[in-house]
Amino acid sequence: MAEQNSISRPRVLSGMRPTGKLHLGNYMGALHNWVKLQDQYECYFFIADWHALTTDYADTSNVMENTREVILDYLAAGLDPARSVLFVQSHVPVHAEFHLLLSMITSLGWLERVPSYKEQQENIVGKDLTTYGFLGYPLLQAADILIYQANYVPVGQDQVAHVELTREVARRFNQFYPLDGHEVLPEPDSLLTPSPKLPGTDGRKMSKSYGNTILLADPEPEVRKKLKTMVTDPARVRRTDPGDPDKCPVGDLHKLFSSPETLGKVYEGCRTAGIGCIECKGWAADALVQILRPIQERRARFTDADVKNILDDGEARARQRAEQTMVEVRAAMKMAPAPGR
Repeated sequence: MAEQNSISRPRVLSGMRPTGKLHLGNYMGALHNWVKLQDQYECYFFIADWHALTTDYADTSNVMENTREVILDYLAAGLDPARSVLFVQSHVPVHAEFHLLLSMITSLGWLERVPSYKEQQENIVGKDLTTYGFLGYPLLQAADILIYQANYVPVGQDQVAHVELTREVARRFNQFYPLDGHEVLPEPDSLLTPSPKLPGTDGRKMSKSYGNTILLADPEPEVRKKLKTMVTDPARVRRTDPGDPDKCPVGDLHKLFSSPETLGKVYEGCRTAGIGCIECKGWAADALVQILRPIQERRARFTDADVKNILDDGEARARQRAEQTMVEVRAAMKMAPAPGR
């Protein structure tokens, strides 16, 4: 039967694909919130290396190194292996078994109508995404969530459709396979998390695919170099032209990271042309460096041996919890357990 969390903390699960070092957009959109969730929830955070293959299957040479970089960024951001289970998806193989079993009951139409399916096919050029793996990745996500009988999935508004699919899959499984009159899979809820507007250096949303990111691991000289090239309010053609921080990507950074005093100087100086864009960008760089410095200092503390031990421990804890669900799933589906189980 589905484990009841009423006597303990509700369970949360989320993960990221290892497609490279994480950037400020990842931090503000997810990691910053995950760190806070550790105080309220039983947290499982994983590195979704199988999900990386859904789009990067033709070249897997960087998956292992990127996995190492992502776990370091997790730890640097403040995820605590004493308070959260941190693990690599493929190191818990029953995710794949569960995904296979769920695929037997999942309608093809459910997968085809997931909004990101067509969006990514249209926006990701140069890759053949007409694969079973790409079509089925929302179901693999559902398996990732349901195998831990998670109560909540922290997501932005654009990911709510994935959680709704997960709920549909759980509902159908419970309809087909009740266990002793009980439902095996709880339907998880979306835990909507703040996702502030964070522009990249070109003014578009910060994204690795756009090449406009500021990495959590970028040293100070690199941060300042990137900020110098950042686009600004197009109305400020000349130094003497007044501008509007509300129409400027650098202004958006100030709103998120600068002190109220600095923000006041930005509004006054920009709107009266009392400061130039170079000076304004320098103040933004000052604020970003202050945010990144403690993150980078934490990152430097972890050795390769530390990372291995943390992931080994997380894998053991995740396997144990996932196998509890699979015992119920196999019993409900009348599937014989493997020898030794």
